[in-house]
Amino acid sequence: MNETSRPRRGGPARVLTVERTERISPHLVRVHLGGDDFAAFMGEADPARLAKTDKYVKLLFSKPELGLEPPYDLEELRERLPLEDLPVRRTYTIRSIDTATGTLAIDFVVHGDEGVAGPWAAAATPGERLCFSGPGGMFEPTIDAQVPRLYLGDESALPAIAAALEATPASATGLVLIEVGDAADEIELAHPSGLEVRWLHRGRADGSAAEHGTVLVEAVRALPQPDPLPEVFAHGERGAMQQLRVLLHDTWGIERRALSLSAYWALGRAEDGFQAEKRSPAGQIFAGE
Repeated sequence: MNETSRPRRGGPARVLTVERTERISPHLVRVHLGGDDFAAFMGEADPARLAKTDKYVKLLFSKPELGLEPPYDLEELRERLPLEDLPVRRTYTIRSIDTATGTLAIDFVVHGDEGVAGPWAAAATPGERLCFSGPGGMFEPTIDAQVPRLYLGDESALPAIAAALEATPASATGLVLIEVGDAADEIELAHPSGLEVRWLHRGRADGSAAEHGTVLVEAVRALPQPDPLPEVFAHGERGAMQQLRVLLHDTWGIERRALSLSAYWALGRAEDGFQAEKRSPAGQIFAGE
């Protein structure tokens, strides 16, 4: 989710340092970030935001060849650099926070040289510095174990779903559907025994692949309408989320208060375009919002 404007929420920009990285799956890299600004970040962050399982931060990436050092003075850079050379902002879920080690972990989806953040994470080495601001976040699983759960998403939503599963009451029941490329992209998830986790694969036996989001939408449409209605966390590709809104909200009648549903990205759009379209009719999940 790319922007070149100043941070809009969650406090001032901070700089964290790469402590270590680990390859979680062929297309998922976890980066552990710490450093002197970790304590300042934790001290200034809204505790209510930190409690959310979909909490996120805004990361700033600059072109390596320009030699820019964080933190960035964006106003000054705008005066001397062309628009295409300004640092770009990406939005990422915080997978976990470890106060004992003074680090936070962020998972990056990596597809070769595609994009900005993924290639950075794949090549990141200890000591590299990363500018960020935040956190934001909205979702926290209800503590009422009697409420069934329906957690839906693709790779982009996997960190938030994993965090939500860890925060869900141990006696809760429900279903988790996660769309990934193939079986190699599945990861271990800690979850209550009453929540069934189903992995959905875009890859086909003939080597082709379904379009992002279509397998997830088809799987949800194949479900019987649940009774009682569940608490829902559904995030991923915009077109898929728009289709799921029709089913979950319009057809099944799940109320907004029990429905966390939004797009994390849009097929065929870089994040600057995705962000710019958010308030347009094409970019909205719920009309008028």
